Amino acid sequence: MKCADKKWEILHSEYLIKRPWLTARKDEVRLPNGVINKEYYVLEYPDWVNVIAITTEGKFLMERQYRHGLQWTGYEICAGVCEKGETPLDAAKRELHEETGYSGGNWKHYMTISGNTSTMTNLCHCFLATDVVPVSGQHLEPTEDISVHLLTVDEVRSLLVGDEIRQALMAAPLWKYFAEHKLL
Repeated sequence: MKCADKKWEILHSEYLIKRPWLTARKDEVRLPNGVINKEYYVLEYPDWVNVIAITTEGKFLMERQYRHGLQWTGYEICAGVCEKGETPLDAAKRELHEETGYSGGNWKHYMTISGNTSTMTNLCHCFLATDVVPVSGQHLEPTEDISVHLLTVDEVRSLLVGDEIRQALMAAPLWKYFAEHKLL
């Protein structure tokens, strides 16, 4: 049997916190070799989405916002949470419209990745939207403070190469895009 086929047995589970944006669980698990780990912590989140959005003029639609975890303000691509009953594509389109006021264009699923396969239960569905256009102003939630920026390929490449895109789930699809389009 391959290592990848060996699941851990959950002996006991206890929720430590259950909130809309954070659920933490403590599992007691038995590994395939018989070892028992009494405290294995798992974070449960709903699935996430993000979008590489490119306008009809070929500009990258980027956002700038403060992130309290790092106490840092930086550039990001549009991202958000899949609401209950919403498909990842519908969530991505909704988030792009709400956060930037842009919509339309051609959409394709680009990749699905995990923030941390070891301790997190959710996935991040990444999309590429080309030929998006402005259709309205932003529709931000009270806790959001996002500025929208149209950047050139050179400007986004500079952010990537300069390690200025700090969110790994946003950097990964951007790096893939730049590699596939031979823009590095």
